[in-house]
Amino acid sequence: MDPTSPTPRRRRMPRPGAGRPTPPALRKNRPETFAVRTVPRGARWVRLATWSALGAGPLALAAAIYAPPTTVVQAAPAPSPVQSRPPADPRGAAEMFVDLWLRADASAPDSSIAAAVRSLAPQVDLPKRSRSEAPPAPARVVALRTAAGPETWTVVVAAISDQPAPAASASDNPASKVPVVRYYAVSGSGGTDTTPVTIGGAPAEVAAPDAPQAPAVKLTHSVPGGSPLETSLGEFVRAYLSGGQGGGLERYLSPGLHLSAPKAAPYARVEVSGIVADSEVAAGRDVPVDGAKAQVRIQVTGEDKQGVRWPLVYRAEVTARTGRWEVSALEAGIADLSPSTKSPSSDSVSGGAR
Repeated sequence: MDPTSPTPRRRRMPRPGAGRPTPPALRKNRPETFAVRTVPRGARWVRLATWSALGAGPLALAAAIYAPPTTVVQAAPAPSPVQSRPPADPRGAAEMFVDLWLRADASAPDSSIAAAVRSLAPQVDLPKRSRSEAPPAPARVVALRTAAGPETWTVVVAAISDQPAPAASASDNPASKVPVVRYYAVSGSGGTDTTPVTIGGAPAEVAAPDAPQAPAVKLTHSVPGGSPLETSLGEFVRAYLSGGQGGGLERYLSPGLHLSAPKAAPYARVEVSGIVADSEVAAGRDVPVDGAKAQVRIQVTGEDKQGVRWPLVYRAEVTARTGRWEVSALEAGIADLSPSTKSPSSDSVSGGAR
């Protein structure tokens, strides 16, 4: 046989019995077959879940009925913090009481003023005035001093009223009046966060309180005119009393100091009449090294538009920086400034430094 010739196909032999009709006898004994439709798996899971849910209802009910009772402990709500009231200041009550008491009259116990006085001190005795007496002059009442103990307090107040001038000077100006200052001590109790302020009785007229002693003067070095410190402070005071217009106030302040100028200052002209310092370095003609500090007192004269001259006194702390003096703290009055207690971020009495 030629190897290149195609291989002859083998003829498939028919199986025995193939193509023959099935005899009726055999056909009768063969089991019949039917086509089975397969249910999708997803639908089967849905059906199973539905029956499980329906069966869980009775089981859960039975478990709830026959289960032993349990106690559920609920956390108590956190108590809200009690807001305590700040202690009441008896100075305001003392000022109001003296102001009302001075205008009250025992012959008119049903007046509104008498009722207001008795609301502060129910058992207080009122002044008794004669029918011919003129109504009392209105007074300005200011608290001056408070002495507080464990349960009681005493406030000394000043009542300032304008009385007619004496007969000796009445001929010159009949309408002239002189101020009269009387001092009263009011005592009471209470004023804490749990007890209200209670006034014990009528005020007691007392002598004027002793004036506070001025501290020893430590500013003994006079700063000459035209010196770097005198020039810087003169420019600063003029910018300060002009209301800080033009935004030129910050150039005279140390870094970190924020100063609010008085906006209602009525001065048309400001002059520096004298400067004294606590060190000889500040009074020199040269600016010291950076960081040097000095305490100074500045005497200023401000003249308003009506020509009235007002003497003003400022105390300040100055610091040397980059060859010039800068204001690092400002305070009014006679209290000494201390570098250990005064800082650029502290409050100032006169200028509102923040």
